[in-house]
Amino acid sequence: MSRRGWMLFLALCVIWGIPYLLIKVAVADINPLLVAFCRVLIGGLILLPIALKQRALGPVLKRWPLLLLYTVIEICIPWFFLGLAETKLNSSTAGLLIAVVPLIASVILWATGQDKFSRIRVIGLILGFAGVAALVGLDIRLDNLLAVGAVAITAIGYAVGPIIISRKFTDLPASGVITASLLLAAVIYAPFVTFVWPTQAVSAQSLWAVIALGVLCTATAFTLFFALIGEAGPARASVITYVNPAVAIILGVLLLSEPFTIGTAIGFPLVILGSVLATSRNRTRGKKTAAINPEATTAVASSTPSQHP
Repeated sequence: MSRRGWMLFLALCVIWGIPYLLIKVAVADINPLLVAFCRVLIGGLILLPIALKQRALGPVLKRWPLLLLYTVIEICIPWFFLGLAETKLNSSTAGLLIAVVPLIASVILWATGQDKFSRIRVIGLILGFAGVAALVGLDIRLDNLLAVGAVAITAIGYAVGPIIISRKFTDLPASGVITASLLLAAVIYAPFVTFVWPTQAVSAQSLWAVIALGVLCTATAFTLFFALIGEAGPARASVITYVNPAVAIILGVLLLSEPFTIGTAIGFPLVILGSVLATSRNRTRGKKTAAINPEATTAVASSTPSQHP
């Protein structure tokens, strides 16, 4: 990979590890629904000129029923529930729990007959979910189990959304799909925003966190990701998926003084190792997999923050 490719890769590893921190700061004063609305609106409006210049929206809008389905599953539900979860959970805990997305995606593809499990991939699933069990069992209080459920809903959405992309949108420009889905999400959120509008003054810290989510972690991140795909290809770009949780944990500990717990110490390496093994390809599939799966890999990487936390 070129020097430019490495710079893009490192930048994205940090940028897509930051949302958990920013969401935690934002939801301290702002309702999670409003945080999600502002994020998609800001990100969508910034990306809109790019999509218009590339004439990327027209083909996407012709498939608006599928776009609506994708938007609800990949953005509307996950981004709201992730913010809701972080009103109770540490940002580092949320980031680590979201790291199970590749595991969930593997199970879904296997259950629907679209993929097969080798022995090494089964071991990966066992290790990954053992890591989650360690984290939840050692660190999560009983009164926070609903928050864990909210993260689980987020993770399922992040896993299903890319499957829709890889099956229904591979022939469409990525900038059009992302921009249209962000703006559509804003339209879906809009009717509910008036019910959660702040009644008291909001701190500057929370406001800047929301702005950064839209500008940096959404618009800028997707722009850099498209550049990275062109520079290094989707397979290498997907490695970001495994780095994001580490960034989330480090930032939570250093900037928010969140504890680095025994559950995190045990769960983190198990989840990451499990994800790597569970998403590895069978050697017998070889070149066929490489030929048919670039879009799926790209979609998974782009959705694992929001993946896309």
